[in-house]
Amino acid sequence: MRHTDKLWGGFALIQDDRFFKLGQDSMLLSDFAAPPARGKVMDLGCGNGALSVLLCARNPNITVTGLEIQLDVAALAQENVELNQLQERMTVLQGDLKQCKSLFPTGAFDYIVCNPPYFSRNSGFSAQGKNRFVARQDGECSAADAVKAAAYLVKFGGRAAFVYRPERVCEFIADMKKYQLEPKRMRFVHQHANAVPSAVLIEARRGSAPGVQVLPPLLVCHADGTQTAEYRRIYHKEEF
Repeated sequence: MRHTDKLWGGFALIQDDRFFKLGQDSMLLSDFAAPPARGKVMDLGCGNGALSVLLCARNPNITVTGLEIQLDVAALAQENVELNQLQERMTVLQGDLKQCKSLFPTGAFDYIVCNPPYFSRNSGFSAQGKNRFVARQDGECSAADAVKAAAYLVKFGGRAAFVYRPERVCEFIADMKKYQLEPKRMRFVHQHANAVPSAVLIEARRGSAPGVQVLPPLLVCHADGTQTAEYRRIYHKEEF
C-alpha cells in the first residue's frame, strides 16, 4: 500500500509498504550530516529518497544524487523528486554502488551520506521481503562495500556520514581506516539515559590525520518516556 506523509516546510514523502520507509536512522542522520553550504552530496543506497529529500529540506542550497540498486525503489525515489519539485537539486540514478567507478569519476562529491546494511546475511535477523533484505542485510552490498564506495566518490578533504549499529562499530571504523576515511565525529543514540546505544552516527574525512570527537549522547526520551527537546527539534514536532 502507498501513502504520502507530510514532512515540514512543504516537503512530503511517498512511501510504499513493500519497501523500507522513513525511519529514525535516516531522520537522525539527516540532522547529524553537515554538508558544505553549496555542496554536491551523494546518498549511497538512497532507497525511496527519504534521506535525500530530508537533506534538501534542511540544506536549501545543496544538490543531492541518490544511487539505488533496486529499479522499483529508485522509481519511487524519482516520484519523490517530482512530488517535492526538486528536479533542479536532486537526481536519482539506478545502479550498484559496487560499480561506482564506472558511474562517476573519483572525488566527484563534496559529501557522502549512507545508511548501509546493518546485518550480516548469516545473522539471526532476517528482513522480510526481497526489497527489505537488500536494504538491511549484506547479501547484495556490505557496509565495507559502502565505505569503499564513499572513499572513492568523496573528494580529498571531503567528508562522509553514516549511521550504523553500535555493536559493529569497531569493524566499521576498521573499514573506514582501510580506505583512508578517518573518523572525526561520533555520536551514540540512546532511547533513554540508562539504555545501551541503539545506533551510532559517524562522520569521517578523507585523508585526515587521526583524532575523533565523541559528542554527547543523543537521547530520544526522558526517564518518564516523554521525548527530549532535541529529538522533537529534529522531527520538527512543534510544527504539527
